[in-house]
Amino acid sequence: MNSPKKSGTKPLIMLLLIFILPVVAAKIVLSMNLYQGGATNKGELLSIGISYASLAMENPKPKEWQLLYLLPEHCDQLCQDRLYILQQSHIALGREQDRVHTLILLNANSDTSALSGVSFDTVQANSSMSNILNQQQMVIVDPLGSLIIRYPSIAGRDNQVLQGKALIADLRKLLKLSRVG
Repeated sequence: MNSPKKSGTKPLIMLLLIFILPVVAAKIVLSMNLYQGGATNKGELLSIGISYASLAMENPKPKEWQLLYLLPEHCDQLCQDRLYILQQSHIALGREQDRVHTLILLNANSDTSALSGVSFDTVQANSSMSNILNQQQMVIVDPLGSLIIRYPSIAGRDNQVLQGKALIADLRKLLKLSRVG
């Protein structure tokens, strides 16, 4: 009365599949860039190490949050929209306005006539700062002088308004989490 031997390979294979399948699925998802990380910022993070000091420029407002914009040679409609978005973003910060300073950077041939309707602080930009901000982008600078988030130039007033809302959302989050400035 020998009973037939039961094969132990089927449970072993099932057990291995239970542990191996999630690892393989995770590898496929990560290698195909299907997973977007937990980043909640809406602007583009700049690489670490870009600061006033690394660009050989003196920080005009040390220990203060800053919004930077380089005024181009000819201030077209895109430039006017950018200035408007910067002004409205600063107003939208409400009680946090005094923590953020909007700075318009100028070159030797910037169109300063565009600043007649707005009241921003202006600062002369050196060549290395001008090279970084040469495409009409807005940049958030932390109180330590590091350039941290960039908002590239986009076409269309509606898109710019949406980008302004994204700028405000990022600034509010940074101001809430910051113990400096």
